[in-house]
Amino acid sequence: MEDLIISSSAFQNNGRIPKKYTCDGEDVNPPLKIEGVPENAKSLALIVDDPDAPMGTWVHWVVWDISNVSEIKENSVPGIEGENSFGRHKYGGPCPPSGTHRYFFKVYALDTWLNIPAKSKKKDVEGSLEGHILAKGEMIGLYSRS
Repeated sequence: MEDLIISSSAFQNNGRIPKKYTCDGEDVNPPLKIEGVPENAKSLALIVDDPDAPMGTWVHWVVWDISNVSEIKENSVPGIEGENSFGRHKYGGPCPPSGTHRYFFKVYALDTWLNIPAKSKKKDVEGSLEGHILAKGEMIGLYSRS
C-alpha cells in the first residue's frame, strides 16, 4: 500500500487548528492538499475523527466518492457526506469539552466508487473500504477551547 501525503495551508501536522475551522469559529472544513494519489485510483474517502473524546472516538466528518483530486477546498462538499457523531451530514469542527484533543484527517485512495447510501456512518464506510485501499495518509490537528 502506498502512502499519501496530507497537508493543509491552514495548519501544520500536529499543529493547532485555527478557530475558524471549529465550533468556536465559522465551523467550515479546512483546506487539504493530497499528494501521491495513484493514477489508477477511482475515488477518495475522508474520515475526520477525535479519539480523545470522553465517550469514545467522535466522528466529525465522513465523506466518500470524492473524485480523484489533489485538494479538498475550504468550506466544500467534495463527495457524499455521511452521518457524523453530531447526527448531521456535514463537517462538524473541533469542539472539545475540555483539554487539547487530536483530530485525525484520514484520506484513502480507492480502486472503486463506494456507492453506499448517504445515511452511512463511519463504520459503514470503513467496512466498504476493505480490499479497495490503494494508498492512505493522515495528518493530525490539535485544538483546545479557551
